Amino acid sequence: MLQAIAEYDDRGRDAFVGVYGFQPSALETLVHEGRTYDAAAVVGVAHRYATGRVATADDLRGREDAVASVLVKGGFEVKGAPAEPEPRAKARPAASKPRAARAATPRATTTRSTTEERPPAICPTCFTQLPATGVCDNCA
Repeated sequence: MLQAIAEYDDRGRDAFVGVYGFQPSALETLVHEGRTYDAAAVVGVAHRYATGRVATADDLRGREDAVASVLVKGGFEVKGAPAEPEPRAKARPAASKPRAARAATPRATTTRSTTEERPPAICPTCFTQLPATGVCDNCA
């Protein structure tokens, strides 16, 4: 990422996105050391440094959440990232009759973790979710 950011700084925004075929975008911005960058373009070019092939704008279209996830996992700040959908509350059917009182029986208590779930691991090469093994099925 840092190599792509350095190239972005050297070329300037318009030249950087133009050379690699990206369109300037203000939807998602990467913030690094007080400067802002086009997040998708930086990830696409960073992909080139990692694999030798640029992840084009077409490759990243519709994967804004994966772009933001890769950047956040790398310790970068992303502004304008798509918000994660709020979990839906389950609707309970209306009870027509009151339930009969149950006899008090001891139950095993379970505790739920108060920590938030981690976002899924994403392959830095093809931006797909990694299986539990941590090795991409497509790229391995």
